[in-house]
Amino acid sequence: MKKFLKEFLLRGLICAGGGPIVLAIIYGILGATGAVEAFSPKEVCLGILTITLLAFIAAGMTAIYQMEQLPLPTMILLHGGALYIAYILTYLINGWLMNQLTPILLFTGIFLAGYALIWVIIYCIERSKTAKLNKLLNN
Repeated sequence: MKKFLKEFLLRGLICAGGGPIVLAIIYGILGATGAVEAFSPKEVCLGILTITLLAFIAAGMTAIYQMEQLPLPTMILLHGGALYIAYILTYLINGWLMNQLTPILLFTGIFLAGYALIWVIIYCIERSKTAKLNKLLNN
């Protein structure tokens, strides 16, 4: 657990700065398209803090895959669950997602589909790499 915590903190701290950059791009696009003309200092502060924390958690949780004593499905569930909670809380706190059943269910479906798609892609890539290595070993 100590190794996981150290790796979580290290990865989180390295990537936390990327969150505000993403937020600045989003705010810039909203301003350029005229969707939003002004942000209050409270909105900007809350956005920066929550996105920084979200980036920290998203990056830090990848350390779960370094814990070799857990089975892969368990690691995937822990990782996905932590990401889901971090994302939905960030969106609700910032008012980017309405606190109603339909938007939350829609967000949940999109999140699950996206997360599953990413894992299918990773699985296919790793399977291809494994097949190539096995072929090299057999020759």
